[in-house]
Amino acid sequence: MSPRKTYILKLYVAGNTPNSMRALKTLRNILETEFKGVYALKVIDVLKNPQLAEEDKILATPTLSKILPPPVRRIIGDLSDRERVLIGLDLLYDELADNSLTSTLMDALEDAGTAGSDS
Repeated sequence: MSPRKTYILKLYVAGNTPNSMRALKTLRNILETEFKGVYALKVIDVLKNPQLAEEDKILATPTLSKILPPPVRRIIGDLSDRERVLIGLDLLYDELADNSLTSTLMDALEDAGTAGSDS
């Protein structure tokens, strides 16, 4: 199994709007269950820090920006589609790859075990 990546994320919100609060709650849930402490999250309120949004070319909120690991990815919206968020963060593909590798190894071990028991 490959070592876990460290994720650096920025969530751009516009005050305490329902969409911003939903995005933050959903993201925190995903981070706690999927990332297990290997992340840094910075929440940026574009109403208080408009220059940061301008520097990063943020045009809509809420926007989640994955800075590390590369490539940089952005997800716009309230993040309610968990699968879309995981794919956007490249986490779902890593899990699928790990699961297919594990199942391939398990299949190979089972085949090796049954091949010897036929005689």
